[in-house]
Amino acid sequence: MSRLRQFYLVAAVLGLLMPYGHYIAWQIGTGGSVGELLVARFASGAVAGLAWDMMIAAVVLSVFVIHESVVKHDYLPLICLPVILLIGLGCALPLYLFLRSRPVG
Repeated sequence: MSRLRQFYLVAAVLGLLMPYGHYIAWQIGTGGSVGELLVARFASGAVAGLAWDMMIAAVVLSVFVIHESVVKHDYLPLICLPVILLIGLGCALPLYLFLRSRPVG
């Protein structure tokens, strides 16, 4: 495995662990529900801007993954779609790059 692929894989793992570490700590500290999470996501202008930035990027990445998978007839990267929705862009983007850079044959 190339160093670049190793980097993508490490970044995907960090993209899973780092956000979820903060989310779990928030969940334990506040006992927050999904509704409280949505309120917190738009609690200030800075946080709302970041939330919108991530949501737009997630939609764009989703469309790109679907398009590339159909064009290349390589459907394994479609596993990134639930990762985008359930984990986040910080995990899904490096995971997609990891899968896209693999030898296909």
